[in-house]
Parts: sequence; structure tokens; C-alpha cells
Amino acid sequence: MRLFRPILSLVLILVTTLLVSCSSPSQAKIPTVYTPEKIAQLQPFREPVATAREQMETLKGFIQAENWTNTRTFIHGPLGQLRQDMNVLSRKLLVKDQKPAQDLAKELFGHFERIDAAAKDRNSVIAQSQYLEAVKDLEAFLNLVPSNS
Repeated sequence: MRLFRPILSLVLILVTTLLVSCSSPSQAKIPTVYTPEKIAQLQPFREPVATAREQMETLKGFIQAENWTNTRTFIHGPLGQLRQDMNVLSRKLLVKDQKPAQDLAKELFGHFERIDAAAKDRNSVIAQSQYLEAVKDLEAFLNLVPSNS
């Protein structure tokens, strides 16, 4: 009887090892399309970015009026949270859309930095051209994110 228990334990270990090693790993399916549930989950994260898009008109007005103090303040103030909002939202997108969204966010903030530098130098030509590029990038980012409408 004493010899039987260790042999039984060894047999059970071998059977368990065999079963585990021969089983196929379960693979999680990566979604490739946005389901209505996923779209609904994205909406709270999309709202601040869409609001920032609406606020871009205010920035445009400051640049056109060559109000450089308000231009710089607006980029760092009301639009200051936009980088974090876009990064959070881009991580919540489908895998196929995450990299393009992150690239667009980087481009957008490069434009903001150049607008800030142009405002510091009081250069309206560069500020206006960078503003137009920033709007294009923000629009492209929002086009990657599905909406309920």
C-alpha cells in the first residue's frame, strides 16, 4: 500500500501534464469591427475631443486677430487636456485603429507646438498654416472614432 500511493500520484501528474500539453490554447478573438456596444463605450471618451474640435474656432479667431497672448493661453488652457483625452481614446479603439490615431495625435500636438512658437514670435503666417493642419489632423482623428449618429 505504501508503494501504491506514490505511483498513483506520479501517474496522475503524468496524465495531467499530458492533458495540459496536448490541449490547444484558447485564443482571444480580436474584434475587427465596431459593435454597437463598443461604440456606446467609446462615446464618453469621444465627447471631450469633439468639444475641443468645436473650440478650435475660438483659436482661429485669436490667430486671425493676432491676439498672441490669448492664442498661447488657449492652447495651454482649454486645449491643454486634449492630449490626455486623445491618448485615452486612442487606446480604447480597435487594434487596427490605435496606431493611426496615436500618430494623428502626435501630429496634432506638433502643430500646436508650432502655433505656440509662432505666437511667441508673432508670426501670423505660420500660425495660420499650422492651425489649418491641426484642424485636418483633429478631423481625421475624429473620423477614426465611430459615433452614435
